[in-house]
Amino acid sequence: MKIGIYGQFYHKDPEEYIQLILDVLQKNGANVFIEEGFLKIIEQHEGISTPVSSIETFKKLDTSYDFFLSIGGDGTLLKSVTFVRDLGIPIIGINTGRLGFLATIQKEKITESIQNLMEGKYQISERSLLTIETTPPNKELSPLNFALNEIAVNRKNTTSMIKVDTKVDDEYLTSYWSDGLIVSTPTGSTGYSLSCGGPVMDPGASSIIITPIAPHNLNARPLVLPDSSVLSLKVSGREDSYLVSLDSRIATLTNDTHITIKKAPFTIKMVQMENSSFIKTLREKLLWGEDKRN
Repeated sequence: MKIGIYGQFYHKDPEEYIQLILDVLQKNGANVFIEEGFLKIIEQHEGISTPVSSIETFKKLDTSYDFFLSIGGDGTLLKSVTFVRDLGIPIIGINTGRLGFLATIQKEKITESIQNLMEGKYQISERSLLTIETTPPNKELSPLNFALNEIAVNRKNTTSMIKVDTKVDDEYLTSYWSDGLIVSTPTGSTGYSLSCGGPVMDPGASSIIITPIAPHNLNARPLVLPDSSVLSLKVSGREDSYLVSLDSRIATLTNDTHITIKKAPFTIKMVQMENSSFIKTLREKLLWGEDKRN
């Protein structure tokens, strides 16, 4: 079994968890490849007994990999998606961070979860993505012109609102006077969109969500559309440019740019342990059911 690993050292005692992962993988005879930049960071830290010189590295993935492990939080997993792209490699999110809607395997259960993975005790949850196209084309957005969570437009270098003219399937919807606009997948519904008042959606839903950011008109509400919808956006404001973000990646676009957002032609496969579910994650992360009256 061939497994790729990517992670970030943003959290406390990451060496301990990386060593646990390496131990259980090597015990099961897996061929481990660590992302080149991540291995260099590991070399700078003590606490890993596995000889670093014996670990193979990768810069790019290919279809020969069976699984891809993301070690960190949800941000690390979103970065992992840029390695996997459309290769169809299942991603396992190991949460050494805080909230962890995407990275659902808790650090206390690393050994048990990876052993279950080796024994085939897991399920695959396929997640839809969004793609963006611009006219004229923008080099900053290609070739990573996709997002697992959301694509958002935001004002830049100003405290003034921007206007986002929005069309759905070439039919005019409205003009959002706001700080920006979020177009989210069901997976991203628990992220940026949720903090701006958007709805929580099951990751398996065939929908996309439009959520305005701090709209000037209080009747500008979040809207759920079929994921077959094609959105067209045109931004204007006092400044001659604005920001567009794809998950954690940011680019600057000029006001004469036309944006098209639609469902991506591929999905991301997320590994889900047998004792895990989206409903259980909601209860744990949002503390639903913790009311003493329940």
